[in-house]
Amino acid sequence: MKFSFTDEQDEFRTVLRRFLEDRSPSTEVRRLMATAEGWERDRWSEINAELELTAVAIPEAYGGHGFGASEQCIVLEEMGRALLCAPYFSSTVLAAGAILNAGTEEQKQALLPKIASGETVATLAFTEGNGRWDNAGVEMVATKSGSGFTLAGSKNLVLDGHTADLIVVLARAPGSSGDQGLSLFTVTGDAAGLERTGLTTVDETRKLARLDFTNVAAELLGEEGEAAGPMATTLTRAAICLANEMVGGADRLREDALEYVQMRMQFGRSIASFQVTKHKAADMLADVELAKSAAYYAAAALDEGDDDIVSVASLAKAAASEAYMQTAIHAVQMHGGIGFTWDNDTHLWFKRAKSSEVFLGDANHHREVMMLNWAE
Repeated sequence: MKFSFTDEQDEFRTVLRRFLEDRSPSTEVRRLMATAEGWERDRWSEINAELELTAVAIPEAYGGHGFGASEQCIVLEEMGRALLCAPYFSSTVLAAGAILNAGTEEQKQALLPKIASGETVATLAFTEGNGRWDNAGVEMVATKSGSGFTLAGSKNLVLDGHTADLIVVLARAPGSSGDQGLSLFTVTGDAAGLERTGLTTVDETRKLARLDFTNVAAELLGEEGEAAGPMATTLTRAAICLANEMVGGADRLREDALEYVQMRMQFGRSIASFQVTKHKAADMLADVELAKSAAYYAAAALDEGDDDIVSVASLAKAAASEAYMQTAIHAVQMHGGIGFTWDNDTHLWFKRAKSSEVFLGDANHHREVMMLNWAE
């Protein structure tokens, strides 16, 4: 398996990193995270107009650029590094992925071009109050109503759910369970009977919402009762994308911590010269590089259609979750007392590390997935 980057991909990363360093400094992150929405539509439109990031991984037939998972993961790694406050993951990874995997050709032609252009911000609502990240956790009921369907129930921890224009919802037929009877539906953000509530979370840079559906009219996406497979494919790709985003944030924390200890003087010398600091720096480097290898390999495996992609994705997510969180802990400790303060930027990435650790399933969840796949 070849998973090194080409010269073109390296150049793309360089351009994107410079662009995001200019557009997403920590002052801008702090400004946006203090808002209820967590991002600004005009600002996001400007950013997207320059680099057309929302179109990167959407096929050309649907208004995108048709690049692969490796290019999309480069985008996500650099966004994680810059902690960009924008609805990219919710719209182009989760929602667009679900539409691509489940939708009919007519639905793809109708929905994806607007997501690719950034005109439509979409999200995927699949988790509920039970906290499960698998199909068995879906309790929302979809009932036939005339020629359509109505949805009743609640979705929780919906990424950008309070601001999305289009919501892709996973629900099941009455009386069904497990992977049976699952269908995907589309609902507009202003649909009658839909109540959207922003949640107070540890990580204010990534906004989550609770969505309550009271007999909300919905349009079936794809085939009725056939959503289990498309959802599994969507979440596998999402786990790989999130792993790459996480290694970007972890590497930023590592670099910032190293820069600080080289600058900070104590007892007449840099604290970077202390043995305990060297040990932490070495541990951080080893953890981040290991997670990078897993995340990069997973993206390449996805592009090449690896038969064991589910296990590879779970390995990448588990490795990135632990590396990001442990790197964040070391970074705070290396900053000393100032690392615990609001004025220091370390806590911004620390909180993102914690939220990303559990989003789409923590390391233990993904180890269980790997064990089940290997047992089969």
